[in-house]
Amino acid sequence: MQLGLIGLGKMGYNLALNFKRNGHAVVAYDTSKAAMERIQSEGINTVSSIAELAEKLPGRRVIWIMVPAGNTVDIIINNLNDYLHKDDILIDGGNSNFKDTQRRGRDLEKIGIHLLDCGTSGGVTGALHGVCTMIGGSPEAYQYCESLFTSISVPGGSLYCGKSGCGHFVKMVHNGIEYGMMQAIAEGFEVMNKFNPDFDLAAIANVWNHGSVVRSWLMELSQHALEKDKNLESIKGVAHSSGEGKWTVETALEMGVPIPVITMSLLMRYRTQNEDTFSGKLVAALRNEFGGHAVEKK
Repeated sequence: MQLGLIGLGKMGYNLALNFKRNGHAVVAYDTSKAAMERIQSEGINTVSSIAELAEKLPGRRVIWIMVPAGNTVDIIINNLNDYLHKDDILIDGGNSNFKDTQRRGRDLEKIGIHLLDCGTSGGVTGALHGVCTMIGGSPEAYQYCESLFTSISVPGGSLYCGKSGCGHFVKMVHNGIEYGMMQAIAEGFEVMNKFNPDFDLAAIANVWNHGSVVRSWLMELSQHALEKDKNLESIKGVAHSSGEGKWTVETALEMGVPIPVITMSLLMRYRTQNEDTFSGKLVAALRNEFGGHAVEKK
């Protein structure tokens, strides 16, 4: 498939390489000239504007948007509107709020454009080697792009979830669960570090990842982080929140669904802004491991 890609950040850059490796012809655009030059060196074509990107794509256009959630997505869609044709497909692969996605989907449907929302998980390494994708939107548009999603995802790692907004809703809940899992791991390691600072926490993470009930990729990433810095002494325990945990809690409150573990893990993220703790350090280190999120150094 030939497609356009807007956004060459940590995830978008690796996705571009993933697309290329799986036989898709990519035309990429980003406001960063440095990112454009880097991706050109990987053999991927770039353009100097959104208008040129749309013009370069023949037939029914498929354009993947990979930018931070919020107003930036609206600006890009508004800029694209002048260049799109009926039945063209936009894919929002970022972490947009599902309510914004539903609104955008309705607005685009009025002019005959399809919006697919793709929750994308797996971090920066997954973006390069195989992601997990959760897709919402028009069934017909999804079927047209199904082979694209399947090709860039790990085997069994792609699912059509339903109407517009469903992909981003499922990804939102996924991230809420992620908050709770990371917090539980971080608190457990803080208890062990408090009991005996000489514990080899990386070795403990490693043994737990061999047959134990809590084995997981997050445990593997804990091991990696602790191998690099035994007691995480070089970083501050400041763990930021990207928004999806908060949206999960707000949505659950609107629906009257109690989610105390996810809610408390969100509140603990806020606590890290004011108090330096070992658990905060490990959550920050984990976010850096899977998503490339910056850590604050001491």
